[in-house]
Amino acid sequence: MRTLDFAGRQVPAIGLGTWDMGEGHTPRAQEADALRAGLDAGMVVVDTAEMYADGGAEEVVGDALAGRRDDAVLVSKVYPHNASRRGVRAACERSLARLRTDHIDVYLLHWRGRHPLAETVQGFEDLVADGLIGAWGVSNLDADDLRELGQVPGGKACVTDQVLYNLTRRGPELGVLPAAAASGMSVMAYSPLEQARIFDAPGAETLTTVADRHDATAAQVALAWTIRDGNVLAIPKSASTARVRENAAALGLTLTDDDLAELDRAFPAPPRQVPLETL
Repeated sequence: MRTLDFAGRQVPAIGLGTWDMGEGHTPRAQEADALRAGLDAGMVVVDTAEMYADGGAEEVVGDALAGRRDDAVLVSKVYPHNASRRGVRAACERSLARLRTDHIDVYLLHWRGRHPLAETVQGFEDLVADGLIGAWGVSNLDADDLRELGQVPGGKACVTDQVLYNLTRRGPELGVLPAAAASGMSVMAYSPLEQARIFDAPGAETLTTVADRHDATAAQVALAWTIRDGNVLAIPKSASTARVRENAAALGLTLTDDDLAELDRAFPAPPRQVPLETL
C-alpha cells in the first residue's frame, strides 16, 4: 500500500473526499456507509469543509465517524470570509459541533480572501495551542502564494496545500508541487478523477489500455498516476461502497515506466507554468 507523510504521520496516499455529500442527492446514510467502507479499506484521511452543503457534509462525516473517531485523520476547511483571527475560531467550533468531535487533525484555509495570511496563520496557531486542531494547511494556493506564506510569521508550519490535480490538470507539476516539496509540505489532490469527466477526455482510451495490462480499472490507473511521486494524497469522493473499495485497491497498483510514458503522451503536461486551476 502506497503511503506518504501527512502532517507528521504515515497515511495511505488515497483518502476520502466529501464534496457534494450532504446535498440530498444520495441518502445521508448511504454516504456515511461509503465513508465507513473507505475507513475499513484503510483510507484514513477524510476531507470535508464548512462550505460543502453549508455544513451538511461535515454532519455526514460526523455520522460516519461515530464510535470510531480515532480511525480517521480528519481534515476540514474554513471559508476565506471566516478566516480572521477571531473568525477562524468561531468557524472551527461550529465545524467541531457538526463533526461531533473535539479536534480536527488538519484545518485548511479553503482559498485566499480578504483577510491577510498573517492573521489567518495567527488564528490557526491559536487553535493548535488550544488543542482544537492538530495542524493547519491551505487549499487553492498557487506557488507564489506558498512562497508568500513562507514569509509570514509562523507560515512555515503549513503542512499541506490542497489543489485541483489530475491527468487533465497537470499545471501543479510546474508550480505547486515543487514549491510544496521545497517547503516540506505534502499536496492534496482534489477531484483526481475530474468528477468522472476524465473518462471522456481526449486520451481516455490510453487509461483503458494501461488498465487492461494490470487487470485494473481506468479509475485505478488515474488514481495510481496521481499519487505516483510519493508526495501527493488523492481524495476522490464516492457515495458508493463498491466504488470506494475500487479506489482503495489503487493503493496497490504500481505503474511501469512504459505506462507512465504512455499516459504522458496521452495527457501531456503544459509546456510552461500556468495559473492554478479550480473547480
